[in-house]
Amino acid sequence: QVQLVESGGGLVQPGGSLRLSCAASGVAFSIYDMGWYRQAPGKQRELVAVISSGDTTHYAGTVKGRFTISRDNVKNTVYLQMNSLKPEDTAVYYCNADRVGTNIEYWGQGTQVTVSS
Repeated sequence: QVQLVESGGGLVQPGGSLRLSCAASGVAFSIYDMGWYRQAPGKQRELVAVISSGDTTHYAGTVKGRFTISRDNVKNTVYLQMNSLKPEDTAVYYCNADRVGTNIEYWGQGTQVTVSS
């Protein structure tokens, strides 16, 4: 049974930092592209960052230079370091595992990030 479990969300002031983690189980983690997506109220889910199985990274323009995605294939965990947070970063953040070239992908349950003073 595949599980993706996010953690690390919470309430932070503008300009602050958070580190999200997504622990994967039941999946051959190292061969999946791993991504972080977010969905704000009333908006569509959007890509935040992705890291390929070969460690190539891609970021949405709105977070580039502020967020960093990384992975640990020993711990089967992907991270999202979020710095200089803004109120517009407020959303539920979801972890995604994508087996490129197939229609196999998995989602976590999401973790809430709220940026507010």
